[in-house]
Amino acid sequence: MEQLKRLLAITKQLRDPIEGCEWDRVQTFDSLKSYTLEETYEVLDAIDKQDMNELKKELGDLLFQIVFYADLASEQGQFDFEDICQAVADKLVSRHPHIFDDKTTEKPNWEQLKQKERDERAQYSLLDDIPNAIPALMKAEKIQKRCASVGFDWQELTPVLDKVKEELDEVEHELNKTVQDQSKIEEELGDLFFATVNLARHLKVKSELCLQRANHKFERRFKQVEAILKQNNRRLSDATLEEMEAAWQLVKQLEISTSEVNKYD
Repeated sequence: MEQLKRLLAITKQLRDPIEGCEWDRVQTFDSLKSYTLEETYEVLDAIDKQDMNELKKELGDLLFQIVFYADLASEQGQFDFEDICQAVADKLVSRHPHIFDDKTTEKPNWEQLKQKERDERAQYSLLDDIPNAIPALMKAEKIQKRCASVGFDWQELTPVLDKVKEELDEVEHELNKTVQDQSKIEEELGDLFFATVNLARHLKVKSELCLQRANHKFERRFKQVEAILKQNNRRLSDATLEEMEAAWQLVKQLEISTSEVNKYD
């Protein structure tokens, strides 16, 4: 608690209009948004790397973002850090009455509780409080989960797979037109992404994490392609597509071979 008080005091000093830091005192809620998103992803990256020392630092950076927002709001007479803590504490108690209320032992319906909160905020649609700023894959999953909570969902995997195939066919149909409509292609690709997220959800897989792993795998393999070309005294910019493809297939084969060896170790 002592260190939290110190952090609050440091933030206020940085924001001081006369003796504070030039960068800190000109920031606004809007200007901080990109930094908050960046810090969040750095926290996730530290978790993926299982680097606890780095995670400690990145969580500190993320906490500073929250403290900064609290100081901005306090200056405007809106709320302060204490109010933020109270708001989240009240929400946790409200959503866990079976733990914090001696008179209740039955576990609450999560979606019913959240709907009650939406009603209190005059948000009457099931989808009203899903943030627009979250990554599109995560938002698609949240939309689908909300709809599934009221029964608007397929109960079997087959129609989910069929929908992915249908959307892929529609993308191909647009591409095969003599005169292509770019906006229509984008629309059909969006439908394909949405259907694929739905497939991931039905398979109990996080689509955002799947894509992150695919990105990491591609990065790892492409860096090995670069290394192979370098060993052959070939620069990436001068290599032909056939040479890069051959190196790519070699990398894949080496990974498969290594995986097979490790399986029997």
